[in-house]
Amino acid sequence: MAAPAQPKKIVAPTVSQINAEFVTQLACKYWAPHIKKKSPFDIKVIEDIYEKEIVKSRFAIRKIMLLEFSQYLENYLWMNYSPEVSSKAYLMSICCMVNEKFRENVPAWEIFKKKPDHFPFFFKHILKAALAETDGEFSLHEQTVLLLFLDHCFNSLEVDLIRSQVQQLISLPMWMGLQLARLELELKKTPKLRKFWNLIKKNDEKMDPEAREQAYQERRFLSQLIQKFISVLKSVPLSEPVTMDKVHYCERFIELMIDLEALLPTRRWFNTILDDSHLLVHCYLSNLVRREEDGHLFSQLLDMLKFYTGFEINDQTGNALTENEMTTIHYDRITSLQRAAFAHFPELYDFALSNVAEVDTRESLVKFFGPLSSNTLHQVASYLCLLPTLPKNEDTTFDKEFLLELLVSRHERRISQIQQLNQMPLYPTEKIIWDENIVPTEYYSGEGCLALPKLNLQFLTLHDYLLRNFNLFRLESTYEIRQDIEDSVSRMKPWQSEYGGVVFGGWARMAQPIVAFTVVEVAKPNIGENWPTRVRADVTINLNVRDHIKDEWEGLRKHDVCFLITVRPTKPYGTKFDRRRPFIEQVGLVYVRGCEIQGMLDDKGRVIEDGPEPRPNLRGESRTFRVFLDPNQYQQDMTNTIQNGAEDVYETFNIIMRRKPKENNFKAVLETIRNLMNTDCVVPDWLHDIILGYGDPSSAHYSKMPNQIATLDFNDTFLSIEHLKASFPGHNVKVTVEDPALQIPPFRITFPVRSGKGKKRKDTDVEDEDTEEAKTLIVEPHVIPNRGPYPYNQPKRNTIQFTHTQIEAIRAGMQPGLTMVVGPPGTGKTDVAVQIISNIYHNFPEQRTLIVTHSNQALNQLFEKIMALDIDERHLLRLGHGEEELETEKDFSRYGRVNYVLARRIELLEEVKRLQKSLGVPGDASYTCETAGYFFLYQVMSRWEEYISKVKNKGSTLPDVTEVSTFFPFHEYFANAPQPIFKGRSYEEDMEIAEGCFRHIKKIFTQLEEFRASELLRSGLDRSKYLLVKEAKIIAMTCTHAALKRHDLVKLGFKYDNILMEEAAQILEIETFIPLLLQNPQDGFSRLKRWIMIGDHHQLPPVIKNMAFQKYSNMEQSLFTRFVRVGVPTVDLDAQGRARASLCNLYNWRYKNLGNLPHVQLLPEFSTANAGLLYDFQLINVEDFQGVGESEPNPYFYQNLGEAEYVVALFMYMCLLGYPADKISILTTYNGQKHLIRDIINRRCGNNPLIGRPNKVTTVDRFQGQQNDYILLSLVRTRAVGHLRDVRRLVVAMSRARLGLYIFARVSLFQNCFELTPAFSQLTARPLHLHIIPTEAFPTTRKNGERPSHEVQIIKNMPQMANFVYNMYMHLIQTTHHYHQTLLQLPPAMVEEGEEVQNQETELETEEEAMTVQVDIIPSPTDTSCSQETPAFQTDTTPSQTETTASETGANSNPEAIPALSETTTTVAGAVSAPAEAYTPQDATSAPEGTK
Repeated sequence: MAAPAQPKKIVAPTVSQINAEFVTQLACKYWAPHIKKKSPFDIKVIEDIYEKEIVKSRFAIRKIMLLEFSQYLENYLWMNYSPEVSSKAYLMSICCMVNEKFRENVPAWEIFKKKPDHFPFFFKHILKAALAETDGEFSLHEQTVLLLFLDHCFNSLEVDLIRSQVQQLISLPMWMGLQLARLELELKKTPKLRKFWNLIKKNDEKMDPEAREQAYQERRFLSQLIQKFISVLKSVPLSEPVTMDKVHYCERFIELMIDLEALLPTRRWFNTILDDSHLLVHCYLSNLVRREEDGHLFSQLLDMLKFYTGFEINDQTGNALTENEMTTIHYDRITSLQRAAFAHFPELYDFALSNVAEVDTRESLVKFFGPLSSNTLHQVASYLCLLPTLPKNEDTTFDKEFLLELLVSRHERRISQIQQLNQMPLYPTEKIIWDENIVPTEYYSGEGCLALPKLNLQFLTLHDYLLRNFNLFRLESTYEIRQDIEDSVSRMKPWQSEYGGVVFGGWARMAQPIVAFTVVEVAKPNIGENWPTRVRADVTINLNVRDHIKDEWEGLRKHDVCFLITVRPTKPYGTKFDRRRPFIEQVGLVYVRGCEIQGMLDDKGRVIEDGPEPRPNLRGESRTFRVFLDPNQYQQDMTNTIQNGAEDVYETFNIIMRRKPKENNFKAVLETIRNLMNTDCVVPDWLHDIILGYGDPSSAHYSKMPNQIATLDFNDTFLSIEHLKASFPGHNVKVTVEDPALQIPPFRITFPVRSGKGKKRKDTDVEDEDTEEAKTLIVEPHVIPNRGPYPYNQPKRNTIQFTHTQIEAIRAGMQPGLTMVVGPPGTGKTDVAVQIISNIYHNFPEQRTLIVTHSNQALNQLFEKIMALDIDERHLLRLGHGEEELETEKDFSRYGRVNYVLARRIELLEEVKRLQKSLGVPGDASYTCETAGYFFLYQVMSRWEEYISKVKNKGSTLPDVTEVSTFFPFHEYFANAPQPIFKGRSYEEDMEIAEGCFRHIKKIFTQLEEFRASELLRSGLDRSKYLLVKEAKIIAMTCTHAALKRHDLVKLGFKYDNILMEEAAQILEIETFIPLLLQNPQDGFSRLKRWIMIGDHHQLPPVIKNMAFQKYSNMEQSLFTRFVRVGVPTVDLDAQGRARASLCNLYNWRYKNLGNLPHVQLLPEFSTANAGLLYDFQLINVEDFQGVGESEPNPYFYQNLGEAEYVVALFMYMCLLGYPADKISILTTYNGQKHLIRDIINRRCGNNPLIGRPNKVTTVDRFQGQQNDYILLSLVRTRAVGHLRDVRRLVVAMSRARLGLYIFARVSLFQNCFELTPAFSQLTARPLHLHIIPTEAFPTTRKNGERPSHEVQIIKNMPQMANFVYNMYMHLIQTTHHYHQTLLQLPPAMVEEGEEVQNQETELETEEEAMTVQVDIIPSPTDTSCSQETPAFQTDTTPSQTETTASETGANSNPEAIPALSETTTTVAGAVSAPAEAYTPQDATSAPEGTK
């Protein structure tokens, strides 16, 4: 297997390069946004740029990036476009810019929507250019650019402007391109189309000739494009050199075809045209497929196209075809061929009279049709309407190979999609893992196309939807597996021994050499299958390793996935491994196979089961694991061995590798998706079309649902009647009671329910009445029945005053249907979610609700809030592993709930015992739940009924108030409640209290009745299953848990009626879909009634590690985002209560009218200024430090020392002023910078009691969903904007701070970025140097925005700030401590270097405690004669070089040198250790390799 070539990484241009470029000079003259006086438009500029910059550089991405980044499209190209100035260079420039926007994943069509007038003209010219001759005006490379542009158009059908143009190319009239016989055949199949066809013809006749010609051109466009492609394809030679332009053109063309076939609106008409052009036959017979190197990707794309052309769907209705329907279609084709053969071709009699199963294989078809002449084959094809009729006495122009392949490929039996899937191995093998076209490396640039499925807006059927997700999920896991294998195997250093075997020169924690491997069982196949039901093997390894690693290996659990690897190294002992060179040839990797652990074997060879019993202690170091192999893979390998004489893979393994459990659940998820595809997956009817992206996107909104509920109990949602009225602006609220004293919550509201279908009305008066009625709400206050005399009987109440949009979200969530809530940062998403859950719980006590979130943290936040509401905790259950982190004393996991039930049962039986005693009943009623039930029935109920008969109204006279208390039978039992129980004020009040007391008693026995099951079920497992299936009403889990455990849940008979998803925009599409199907359908229908999704698609999407899947396949698009793009109605929360209004302005432009809650203006913490800082937010410009800006020691591991030091200096400054360290978080956009900042904090101030550590130092992506009062943000990059260009990341970064946000960045880079303009224009309006007020202590009384009374100091750069903090710290120490000088021992790190340092140290003692602070006396801060020899990072030095570099230029070896900071001082020890302690590259890269 050839090792793939390592792709090049595209290096983004630096700011200095940008400024020096010809393009940038032109931009500054003609279109840059920050230039006030621009030169007038000149078409020659566009021509020049296109010829000199784009074509000359062969469309180099770097040049196009620069142009696009400079806002060339927005501010010059499209702004000045008109038919008069349109030219080839103009068209091509626009296409290049749009393609680049798609490559960068930024919105591309916005500018066209703003100025749509000339788009139709522009689009028609693109079509013309795409059909131009390749040797004419447009080169093949240029036409490839046009194909890519067209592909983007076809994939943007949600944009009205694009759709209106594309629809003219793909609709029923395009069938003009079919041969007449084929057209007749198609119209005969679907009679209703004949009517439309005749209408089209009539309309065409009415058109004027020019318009008709134009229309015909558009309709025939795709047919002509196919013919043009076929001519290019045929020009590819078999073995002579071929230009890559041709290959790329062919690949892009097939990609376009796949995308047209994979969308129902385009497929409906196009599939017939494609079939009629026999494109697939031409492709499979082409030379390009036979060229192994150049044609590899083309062949893979072709297989995808073949899959979609034969997809199991009815093109006209869009319904999925069943297995039987597919078989019928196949039989019809064969029998029509047999009929034609019988009637017209005597030489095919044998074929015509055979049964179908005998003749529908490729071999038998070739046997029958192979001997026929080309002309005969052409005639057969023309009888089937596949080719035009052959005129008499003329020979066919097609060659025989083509004609034979056409007939055979059309009529051979196909294996069904589901069978193909079931025969597919789930583990990736070496062939897939290192195939660049399917699993690209991390350096994917977005240039070429890939053989990957795409997730766009629409899918053909549920099978297609699941299959695309299945394939992508499998490949994304494969990418991670590849990284793990490369890491572990290269650590083991496999070398060739002198005898030709393998010797391992290193070791790896996650991999071990295999001592012995034997297959121990191959079970018989199931009926109808040809692969074994299971294959088991034993793997023996020698665990001669440290104890904790041994424990990890011994701790491998059932279902953990491992990989078996064969290496045959060719490199001799001692060869160095080079990570930059291809991995496979260096280690000699031959095979990779997956396996699943069943368990470890004990001394007797039995599997040690997981369970509560302690594991047996095994002697020695040899351990054997029993593993399950993949039966499909085993069958394929064995077939290959027997038929082709290949070697037996299973006798060669010499390494076993395990993976981290958290990242290793891919197989379970893949099995879940595969099982879903094998069951009749029942999605509720009201959701089916929306999930596939068709039909009316608002059809599942509650207002259109047939089962809308008129009256809802809003329970404690409203705090008062005024709150209720304010929550429904524009509605007329009628309260059923007049007395204001009785108008108190809880309220029941009756809404006017209109049926989805409107009636036609003639009378306008009736209509007015109707709208009036539609705006009227009937509100009925009701009293919650008394629950008992104890204080804890009082229900818990909601205290949040919801806004009217939050109320709309709560109302929608209570109604059946799909509810989508967009919750910008700080708008109370979780509060809304919890209130919806609570209201559903009280309105529909028999229904069960499933809560799904992305992270355990979000689940825990939800649970903590649910517990504060009136929900009985015995109905709550939390599945999965995150319940340990819940910040409550209560355990909501399955076993936690079982223990709760058992403990609660004992408590309640104690209460029964007390009741029994108080009533003086002998016996042991409190022995079990069953005896307690009899006691209630015979003793308690009888006393209560007797009591009621005494005190109830007898005729007309009201009973005496005192009787209620006198006859009450349970006085003694309630003696421990607050006395007096009865108030004696009125009969009704006392009677309600008595009934409340009885409700309290009754509830005890109701609960005991529910707990009876736990007496009957003995094992914890059975009890927990019973809780899950019967008892719990609110069940919570993460989406990953749902995907892993679907099989078990369905098997248990798990049922639920409602789903609420939090953080829905952060969940992968497939992981959002699986929770809809965690139950079996009832009578073929899903019982799901509500689906509430709460999320924010303007914040970060799900994390996809591989750029190719993220960008090319759009795998990062969540279902939530897709629904928003399709147009599903959303409720947008519009009032935030997290941040100051000024901070909110930095991101509220991204949302629909996002405002502030009143408290943001009123509370003192929001109106007070940030002490010691002039502004509440500021962008601080950081220039290169010692000539270095960003550095990149490893791929995507970006660091910026200047910014890191500056951020830490500001953090120390704030802490010295008195800010609590835990109120400050430091964020950055890259992992590399995160590790660097943590290092600096550890050195400078981590252990200093005066300063401490910030609350968190992490990346923006990791901090999503969290917040803090003050955020210090480092943007790191100085060469290219990088992934902050994704506006969603910007929104997250800007919205984490409540009171203060301080951003450190290279301003010249970020201010030009078009996508970031709305935020950066506000940031750059303030000074770009840090303004501090050092004499103002925290907290301050100064109001935000007021001029300070203290002096403001302006900090120009980082060394000045570090210097300032040092002096400030020294001053603080001097004012708080007594000094006496002593010589202290050197810090150990410096002694190691063996340097003589004559530093004077001082020891300081405080009155309260002795605290040693070490001070380095250093050159004065003004002394700038510093050595500039060592830049902060030398990423190419080896560790040994580095150490010498660091020590040679260390602070003390040269009295004038302070390596890391030019003007800086060292700081106070323990505490503020010197910024001067230069970083060595190990510091910079000590962290593991990080991605973004």
